[in-house]
Amino acid sequence: MRATCGLGWGAVAAAMAAVLSLAGCGTPGAPQAPSLNLPDRVADLAATRAGNQVALAWTMPRKNTDRLLLKGDITVHICHQLVSGPCETAGDLQLPPGARGTFTEMLPATLATGAPRPLRYFVELKNSAGRSAGPSNTAMVLAGEAPAPISGLTAEVSKGGIVLRWTPLDATEKDEGSTAIRLHRKLLTPAPAKTERGLLAAPPEPVEQSLFVEPSAQSGRTLDRALDQTIRLGESYEYLVQRVARVSVDGQSVELAGPLSAPLRVEAADVFPPDVPTALAAVANAGESGSDASVDLSWQPVADSDLAGYAVYRREAESPWQRISSAEPVVPPAFHDVHVLAGHTYRYAVSAFDQSGHESARSAEAEETIPSP
Repeated sequence: MRATCGLGWGAVAAAMAAVLSLAGCGTPGAPQAPSLNLPDRVADLAATRAGNQVALAWTMPRKNTDRLLLKGDITVHICHQLVSGPCETAGDLQLPPGARGTFTEMLPATLATGAPRPLRYFVELKNSAGRSAGPSNTAMVLAGEAPAPISGLTAEVSKGGIVLRWTPLDATEKDEGSTAIRLHRKLLTPAPAKTERGLLAAPPEPVEQSLFVEPSAQSGRTLDRALDQTIRLGESYEYLVQRVARVSVDGQSVELAGPLSAPLRVEAADVFPPDVPTALAAVANAGESGSDASVDLSWQPVADSDLAGYAVYRREAESPWQRISSAEPVVPPAFHDVHVLAGHTYRYAVSAFDQSGHESARSAEAEETIPSP
C-alpha cells in the first residue's frame, strides 16, 4: 500500500498522534465565567444593647465565594429590621479581609420607646460592583423603652439570707409586672486559692454570680424585694441590681436590661444562733437497786452547717435550770443522765451551739419520773 499525498508511513503516524492529542485531556473546555469576587457571608454577627446604644461585632471573611483570597477593603452595609417592616440602613463602613468588625448605633426615638419588641440586625458585604452573597446571620436585641433603674437599694441580713429592698415603681411609671430582677453579686472575701479543705468542707464559693428573681415569685406584685438564700454567713458581698425585660422570640429568650443600681456592700456577719432542737424525749431506767437509775434523752438533730453541738439542762419542779452536760458541747443528739434519784420527777431541755459560740433558745421540756425499784 502507498502513502497518501506523498507522505511516508512515519509522517502519517505522527500526524494522527497530533490529532489524537488535540482530542484528548489537553483539549480546552468551555470558557469559564470570571469570578464575581463576592465576599463570603458573615456567620458570627452578635449584638448587645446597653442603654439606648446597640453594639455589633463580627469577623470579616478572608476569602470570596470562589475560595479565593480577598484583596482590598470591603464595603460593609448594616441594617436593622422590626418583625414587620423593611431592613433600614444603620450605617456603612469599609473593612479589610479578616478584620474584627465592630459598629455601634444610638437607637432613634422610635426604637427606644414603647413596649419591648424584637429588633434584628444584619450585615451585608458587597464587592466593587455593589453585589453581595447575601446578608449575615441574624443578631437580635429588643427595641423599646429600657426598664427603669433601681433606686433606694438597702439590705438586711437574716439567718435565712440577705433581704434586698428597693423603691418600687409608682402608678405613673411603666408597669413592671412582667419584668424580672437580676442580682449581680460579688464575693469580697474569697478564700485563699491554696486553702486546704477537708472531705466534708463546703466547696469554695464563686467570686461572682448572677441571680434572677422572677415576677411570679411575688404573685404578680410589683417587685420591691428579693431574698438571696445562697450567701454564707461570715462573708462580705457587693450587689448591683437591675430590672430586666424578657421577650420570647422563636423559643429564644431575648433580654432588655435596665441600668445597674449603685453598688451596695453587705457584711453578712454571723450573729445568729442555731435552730432550737425539737422532739426531745426522755425515758427513765429504774435500775436494779435504785442507785443505778438513769434517764436517756434523745432529740432531732439541728441541721445548721456550723453546728458545734448541744447543751442539756435539767430542773425539778420550778427550781432554776442547771446545765448537766459538760462545758464542751454534746456532739450526738442524745444524752445519758445518771445523776437521778428514784421517785423524783425531772424536767429536761436542750439547746444548740454553733462554732462561734452562739446558743439557741432551749427546746420544749420533756418530763420524766424515776420509778422506784
